[in-house]
Amino acid sequence: MPQPANVNTPAPMPFSIVNTHVRPFKATAYHNGEFVPVTEANMKGKWSVVMFYPADFTFVCPTELGDVAKHYETLKQMGVEVYAVSTDTHFCHKAWHDSSDTIKKIQFPMVGDPTGTICRNFGVMIEEEGLALRGTFVINPEGVIKTAEVHDLGIGRSAAELIRKIQAAQFVAEHGGEVCPASWQPGDDTLKPSLKLVGKI
Repeated sequence: MPQPANVNTPAPMPFSIVNTHVRPFKATAYHNGEFVPVTEANMKGKWSVVMFYPADFTFVCPTELGDVAKHYETLKQMGVEVYAVSTDTHFCHKAWHDSSDTIKKIQFPMVGDPTGTICRNFGVMIEEEGLALRGTFVINPEGVIKTAEVHDLGIGRSAAELIRKIQAAQFVAEHGGEVCPASWQPGDDTLKPSLKLVGKI
């Protein structure tokens, strides 16, 4: 006779999204005064950042988006496009852009995800609230997710650290066999994993 399941057994951890391809989606973004279509195909051929946040017209969110806006020129020079995503509609994004001095500075696409499809694709949907966690994902030109960072709602992110992670991801992609150690910055020494290094670091 089968034994009853142990109610104290933890649920299995979900698989890591890192090194998987961005799943298909269709959405509309507010970008440079227009409503434009956005799909996963827009992320092919260049580095991309998908930055989820809970909601427009809130508190921590504009500080984070404003921080990225301050660094957007640097990101563009690195060949990176940014996509800000929340479960608000693209109409709500426009209204927020028109009314907030901070959000007016944003030049990257603000993607509406009212169905939660994109949030679920990236594993950041809070189902009982219909909001996204603070998730940031770096995607390579092949559409493969290379970094995943997810915060609880009260913990803001750093655009400077995001740039450092992208620089490391780009370096690793361009220099086969080399890896970036902790707190690596461009110009710092890297490592070449080998049998000789085992136990030497």
